[in-house]
Amino acid sequence: MTPFERRKAIADYVLAHGEVRIDTLTEEFGVSRMTIHRVIDELSRQGVIRKLHGSVSAQPSAVYEALFAFREAQGTEAKAALTRAALAHIEAGQSLMIDDSTTCQPLGAMLAERAPIHVVSNSLGLANMLAGVEGVSFLSTGGDYHPTYNAFIGHVCERALDALRVYSFVCSASAVQDGVALIHDAGLTRIKQAMFRAAEKRILLVHSDKFNKRALHAFAELSAFDHVITDDALDPATAEFLIASGVTLERVTLT
Repeated sequence: MTPFERRKAIADYVLAHGEVRIDTLTEEFGVSRMTIHRVIDELSRQGVIRKLHGSVSAQPSAVYEALFAFREAQGTEAKAALTRAALAHIEAGQSLMIDDSTTCQPLGAMLAERAPIHVVSNSLGLANMLAGVEGVSFLSTGGDYHPTYNAFIGHVCERALDALRVYSFVCSASAVQDGVALIHDAGLTRIKQAMFRAAEKRILLVHSDKFNKRALHAFAELSAFDHVITDDALDPATAEFLIASGVTLERVTLT
């Protein structure tokens, strides 16, 4: 297990259990207390967990959700399946806007299949990925760079988005509750809403484990999206509720 894999595994374990004694972590992961202390010191510095006397506890889930490196490493196969399904709704010659979510990042590597295509995003990761790709023109929104999201946000970014019009917008959300897509961060919510307004067609990608969860800020109702793409592990009752609410729901099979 690499140091990064160990940090992620320990973070996931603490998040799943809420509060865990350090002795339990040493037994669970088969490493020394010194190693565990090094890991939890780093996770505490990043804001993922909180150190207590003899134990550690999970910080609010919003903090963990916001940590780009952890989110990027989670569910890579599912993200690839969701973005592949989204690609089926994108045609060559279109203008496409993509948000900064790690769920949508794999779409960037697929866009050469739809060249020529014009791409707009606030994601620095997508900018680096698509720079110089033949047949793909990339427009960065600019704005205030936020390292937690590896993306640009803020007033300048919002103003730039207000001046743009694209055909399709592909995005994700932090959670879905009662047919509404939710976002943890207010600044990101405003950016996504500006992107939403700039597009003619809107596509939401959201893993099934984000349904019936909560986040602080309402982004948009799922029925306002042209396509909501999730995986086939979605609870049947939730799927039935969404379809009855007018949501165009598409479920992909995960291998």
